[in-house]
Amino acid sequence: MNKLLLIFTFFYTIACNAQEYPLKTDHTEVPNYSYLKDTKNELDSFVGTWKANYNNNTITLYITKEIHKPFGGNKYYKDVLSIKYIVKNSAGNILQNTQNMTIQSNQLRHTIFSQWAEDNGNLMLFYYGGTNCSVGWGKIFLKKINPTQISWEYRPNDIILDDSKCPPGTDINIYLPETKDLIFTKQ
Repeated sequence: MNKLLLIFTFFYTIACNAQEYPLKTDHTEVPNYSYLKDTKNELDSFVGTWKANYNNNTITLYITKEIHKPFGGNKYYKDVLSIKYIVKNSAGNILQNTQNMTIQSNQLRHTIFSQWAEDNGNLMLFYYGGTNCSVGWGKIFLKKINPTQISWEYRPNDIILDDSKCPPGTDINIYLPETKDLIFTKQ
């Protein structure tokens, strides 16, 4: 029985490693159930808590690294950065808070996941799923300035809303800073 288990483990390990690719590999070019792995640790320098002030609001980003996260309806797996955040006004009132949200695997709303790294891992592109009724969905770019500072750029896409797409009374404000070159400092 031990020999059978050893043989199974050997072939399982080979099969799993055969489907592992570098993080920057195009997911449309790999077989289903492949794993795009952060083999160069490009994501690690962005992990942490980051803070900035913009238009009298304090924005705190909580960036974590998620290993082997399913994407494309579980058609492939990828190491990603995930951003959750809190936006507070000058009085300290919370305008928006995603820090403790549980995000479902097929959920886009409130998600911010890295797509890829450029410039030797110093520039990260993120996809933001937006908030209620997909308001604010778009791209976020984070550029590493030094070990304690990153630069933020957020490019929300336009969306046309009516009562059929978004119920009246729904909060459709974008609380993330819609700007370029905002400096976040690591806490």
